[in-house]
Amino acid sequence: MLIGTILRNKGNAVTTVTPDATVRELLAKLAEHNIGAVVVSGDGATITGIVSERDVVRRLNDRGAGILDQPVSSIMTVEVHTVGPGDNVEELRRTMTTHRFRHMPVVESGRLVGIVSIGDVVKSAIEELETEKASLVDYLHR
Repeated sequence: MLIGTILRNKGNAVTTVTPDATVRELLAKLAEHNIGAVVVSGDGATITGIVSERDVVRRLNDRGAGILDQPVSSIMTVEVHTVGPGDNVEELRRTMTTHRFRHMPVVESGRLVGIVSIGDVVKSAIEELETEKASLVDYLHR
């Protein structure tokens, strides 16, 4: 299965936040959209970084509540791994497991076109297994 298939099923909406938004504003977006990470982008198309709930919790622990009024750029991850719509979900699953990523932006022709979470990847694996099971059951009952 390809990443593009996941995006077709879930949609390609991506919540972004600007690098100068405060961490407090970031938290409001995470809560509003019930998500665990956002892409940091000044224009909604290019990726400056990514920031997750984990980043916030770790920085709160390290630096204290003062980070809430600091810019997102002060806590974001700047080395962002991305995938393309034509990439294979199996490879993404390995990458996410190996590097302990929970979210990967999807980029096509240098532009942000979606985001895939570990939940999306697990859901796709379950769907593949269910399809395979149905095929095997059908084959056995012929």
